[in-house]
Amino acid sequence: MIRSFRHKGIEKFFRTGSKAGIQSRHAAKLNEQLTVLNIATKPEQMNIPGWQLHALTADLVGHWAVSVNGNWRLTFAFEDEDAVLVDYWDYH
Repeated sequence: MIRSFRHKGIEKFFRTGSKAGIQSRHAAKLNEQLTVLNIATKPEQMNIPGWQLHALTADLVGHWAVSVNGNWRLTFAFEDEDAVLVDYWDYH
């Protein structure tokens, strides 16, 4: 289950469907990714073909990312079986 967010726009999108804080062209894929993340109990469950799941390094060790579109990523960590610190950003 998703327990916490870093990005207020992605949290609002997840909770209400509002696209105000995200790029609207990413809405369909983000909806799918957040739905899977909400039921995932470990990062490996986000290893869906085309999502390019990968572990992050440096300051973000312990976090994971999946590709949304271009350089945009949905990033997250896990505490126990819950997703935390869910973020949405262009990190390249």
